[in-house]
Amino acid sequence: MADFIALLRGVNVGGITVRSADLRELFEGLGFGSVRTVLASGNVVFEHSAKESHSALKARIEQALRDRFDYDAWIVLVTRAELQRAIDGFPFDADDEHRQPWVIFASEDDVLDELAAFAGDADAEVDPIARGDGVVYWNPVKGTTVDTPFAKLLAKARFKPTTTNRNLRTLRKMVG
Repeated sequence: MADFIALLRGVNVGGITVRSADLRELFEGLGFGSVRTVLASGNVVFEHSAKESHSALKARIEQALRDRFDYDAWIVLVTRAELQRAIDGFPFDADDEHRQPWVIFASEDDVLDELAAFAGDADAEVDPIARGDGVVYWNPVKGTTVDTPFAKLLAKARFKPTTTNRNLRTLRKMVG
């Protein structure tokens, strides 16, 4: 059995409400073991045998979410080891209480490359950005996470089906 984490995009915001109990029930119904949800922001930790390809597993979960909750569901699917690497690789001061330590996940590497390329033109004080192993790190000042140039780039519709972001503190709860 392998440990996976499904990071759901856009639940419990914008009118899409998915209760944690219902989410857990759905994943258990798909045959996954040790299912647990973390917070109410679309984080599901589960076990699954490795007989199914990563892309097939992702597609199966997305379809089940669409069918059950009637919304255009997208997820980023990572293993526990990938998530731990993302946490361990955070290059900024994660304890700076004036900043928000974000990790951006994407289901396509070229999207991560495009987002990371923005760092070359960004003001490092406003939008500290760094490319990591399968992620992009971002550490803006608290209260600015929808206003900075990078925030506006992330909000573009073209990134909706492939990206999701999580606070580093939330990620630590998932592996803890």
